[in-house]
Amino acid sequence: MKNLFFLAAALFISAAVIGQTKVDDVAKFNTELYDFGKIKQGVPAVYYFEIKNNSEKPLVIESASASCGCTVPEYPKEPIAPGKTAQIKVQYNAASAGHFSKDVYIKLAGINDQKTLKITGEVIATGSR
Repeated sequence: MKNLFFLAAALFISAAVIGQTKVDDVAKFNTELYDFGKIKQGVPAVYYFEIKNNSEKPLVIESASASCGCTVPEYPKEPIAPGKTAQIKVQYNAASAGHFSKDVYIKLAGINDQKTLKITGEVIATGSR
């Protein structure tokens, strides 16, 4: 009897985990990694990630944050209608010379996990070739 209870509980928990919505179930990004290549030091670099709502309900971006203060994401505050796209602007300040790899975290309303987007590149010091 005890074993039957644990088996039923395990099946219930498994079904709940499988039934949870994932970001990739409702949204499609044009890319998850953008490489700026070589950029000049002190000249901010900007890229617009595109997000498409693949669900049947409006999609709300709850928040967007970055792994450091040198990277600033901006996202639309209004819901994205089903089948429509929106842009998430990501700006890197390019203050320090050298290679960089930064993460941008996107949290959608009603979904527990978040999506991680990445930007990379190399900042070339002023006066370098």
